[in-house]
Amino acid sequence: MQNIVLITGATSGIGLSCAEKFAETGHSLILTGRRKEKLINISEKLTEEYGIEVLPLAFDIRIKKDVFQAIDNLPEEWKSIDILINNAGLAVGMNTVQDGDIDDWERMIDTNIKGLLYISRAVLPLMILQKKGHVINIGSIAGKEVYPNGAVYCATKHAVDALSKGIRIDTVNHGIKVTQIAPGAVETEFSIVRFKGDKNKANSVYKGYEPLHPENIADVVYFVTTLPKNVNINDLVIMPTAQASATVFHKE
Repeated sequence: MQNIVLITGATSGIGLSCAEKFAETGHSLILTGRRKEKLINISEKLTEEYGIEVLPLAFDIRIKKDVFQAIDNLPEEWKSIDILINNAGLAVGMNTVQDGDIDDWERMIDTNIKGLLYISRAVLPLMILQKKGHVINIGSIAGKEVYPNGAVYCATKHAVDALSKGIRIDTVNHGIKVTQIAPGAVETEFSIVRFKGDKNKANSVYKGYEPLHPENIADVVYFVTTLPKNVNINDLVIMPTAQASATVFHKE
């Protein structure tokens, strides 16, 4: 079996593009997501197209017992995970804190912070046993800057920034690399989820300029895994050419 890559949130967007990129380069994949049928279809397509082995694991990363059960019950040949891509994440709603929807807050906190922690806690001991591994956390420009009506989402991505630094400190003695990749505007299902299915609002986010595409991020994710053993990219911010900060864009 080739190097094993575990990707969370692999059914769409950046996660799906990462799955395609690593499949194309001959890696074996563990793909996780909530949408079981879609996950299976993607796995079968990648196996057929690239001749690689794919293990689909359908669970909600917010549910602690399901995360640990999935990793604890991996077949022995799948436990040598070389790369963990913590991609699962979302933004829901745009409100001030005083007007915020607490259910939205909990969904973001449970996915973006606790989900990342659960899967990292389950996988890191396996990497430590083999004295190598690479954890890649998909952060956001929102983890570097705070913008109006996004306080809680920004807080969750600031947590990803801090956790990336902390995990790097905790695992440096074990030969494990930790990289955070923090994108700006990427055209995925992200805005559809944030605006709760309102496609007009979602589409307006990307009007007037060319945003990043999921495959752009997948290319960067793959690149950081190809560097020599003694080289680690700690933190990488990537934005469209038309974006200067979290809130400053040049739109035609």
